[in-house]
Amino acid sequence: MQCLPLGKTGLKLSRLSFGASSLGQEFRPVDLNEALRSVRVALELGMNFIDTSPYYGRGMSECLLGVALRDVPRDSYYLGTKLGRFAQSHFDFSARRVVESIDISLSRMGVDYLDIALCHDIEFVEMSQIVEETLPALRKVQQQGKVRYVGISGYPMNIFRYVLDRTDLDVILSYNHYTLQNTMLADLVPYLKQKGVGIMNAAPFSARLLTNTPLPPWHKATPEVRATAQKAAEHCARNGVDIAQLAVQFSLNNPDLATCIIGSANPDNVRKWVDWSEQPIDQKLLTEVLEILKPIHNWYYIEGRPENNDK
Repeated sequence: MQCLPLGKTGLKLSRLSFGASSLGQEFRPVDLNEALRSVRVALELGMNFIDTSPYYGRGMSECLLGVALRDVPRDSYYLGTKLGRFAQSHFDFSARRVVESIDISLSRMGVDYLDIALCHDIEFVEMSQIVEETLPALRKVQQQGKVRYVGISGYPMNIFRYVLDRTDLDVILSYNHYTLQNTMLADLVPYLKQKGVGIMNAAPFSARLLTNTPLPPWHKATPEVRATAQKAAEHCARNGVDIAQLAVQFSLNNPDLATCIIGSANPDNVRKWVDWSEQPIDQKLLTEVLEILKPIHNWYYIEGRPENNDK
C-alpha cells in the first residue's frame, strides 16, 4: 500500500490505517476471534498504523490489541493511542494522569513505546489546561522515550488553531471532517502545513452516515442530514456502487492528508476497504453524489463545551 509522510515526523503512514475503536464495541457487540483477526488482516494487507484509545471500550480496545499484536514484530507497525478521555463523561488531562495513562496503555498493549500519543477530545475541557499542563507533561514522557510524537484529536475544527497558536504539535487527528459530506479539514490544511504538523484524517463514513448501515443510536445527524445522505446512498445503489466505496475513495484522494483511519472488527470489511482503495474512483458518480449532498455540505454538530466550538 502507498505510504505518505506524516508532517516532519519521519513516519510514512499507509494511506489506509486501522482504527481500533470497533474493538471496544463502540458500534456493536463483537466476536472476539473476528476482532483479533481483523487486526492481523489489516497488517497483512499493508495498513502500517493502528490508532486506538483507552476510551474505546473503556480499555477493551487496547487489551485486545495487546493480544492481537503479541507475536507481531514491534518494528513492523506504528501504534498510536490517546489520553484524557476515559469514559463518556470522565475526563482527566492532569499531568499526573498523563504519566499514568501512557504507562497503563503500554502495559495493556504489551509494548515499550508508542509512536503517537494524542490528547483525546480536548473540546470537553478548558483547553488552556491542554496547553499549559497536559502537553508539557506529555513532552516529558516523550523525552523518556515512551512516546515518539505528540498531538491532539477532537471534533470541532477550531481546537487545532487554538492549541497551535499557543504551542507546537507534531501531529493532529481530525475525524468526520474530510468526507463526501464535510471537507472542512481541507480548509485548515494550509495553516497546518505552515505549522509543520502531520495531518491524519479519520472516519470517512462519518460514523455510518455515508453507508447503507443503520446509524448508531448516539449519532447526532438531523432528519434532513439523514434523509439527504440516504438519497445519495440510493443514487449510488442505482448505479451499482455502494456509497461506502465512494466515501473511502474520496477520503483517500487528498495527498495532504497522510492517512485515512478506518476500522472494523470484521476482517471481511477490512479486505473490502483495501480493495476499494486500489480501484479508480467513478468521477461522474462522485460529481452527482456531491451535488445531492450539497444542501448539507459542511454540516456539523456541537461537541464538547459550546465555547470550544466554531463561532
